[in-house]
Amino acid sequence: MSSAAHLMLLAAAWVLYGLVHSFLAGHACKAWVKKRFPTGFRAYRLTFNLAALLLLSVPLALLFSYPGDPLWRWPGIWGWLADAAALAAIAGFAATYKIYNTGEFLGTSQLRKAPATLDDQAPMSVSWAHRFVRHPWYFLGLVIIWTREMNAALLVSAVVLTLYLFIGSRLEERKLVGIYGEQYRDYQRRVPAMIPLPWRYLSRREAERLMSYGRSAGRGSETPRKN
Repeated sequence: MSSAAHLMLLAAAWVLYGLVHSFLAGHACKAWVKKRFPTGFRAYRLTFNLAALLLLSVPLALLFSYPGDPLWRWPGIWGWLADAAALAAIAGFAATYKIYNTGEFLGTSQLRKAPATLDDQAPMSVSWAHRFVRHPWYFLGLVIIWTREMNAALLVSAVVLTLYLFIGSRLEERKLVGIYGEQYRDYQRRVPAMIPLPWRYLSRREAERLMSYGRSAGRGSETPRKN
């Protein structure tokens, strides 16, 4: 297989993974499963995560089986800075781990108690991380992806994954706007989506005020679920 064909196959594998992942995370698929397997639906989230890991093995196998030509390396001090940024992003994942309901994210909580709705999500406040960026984990993932030294396969993967995160965040936020309306639109206007900006963030008091607006309107508030 030629280098170009292998890279096209890799890109197609990532795109297919994204499409399947989004379909399984979507409302229509969940509704179909819940209608036909109401008792077993409590295992949907856990099954979804296990399926995602299994499906991920295909593009990863293609990625590592043929890395392709090297494209760039970070020279000198830039390499140290790139590695420092990646390590900081990993530390960021560890620091923000507790702002999500781990049991619900993994799907183990639902095994003990069936979700009340198709998109059952833990009640939340705007966490300290969400005051600065609407999708903290997407931002941290992008830092890790784009601070690596690139070969052809990694570049193809980075481009497709970046597009997937961007599109996925838009679809995710469309759902949240449908649930929370003007409250979430206000949050969108005041906090950047995936890249923190020094001049756009919520102070703790502003976040509390936004949350109190949601409660006074008769709604809870939640952190966007990472599928």
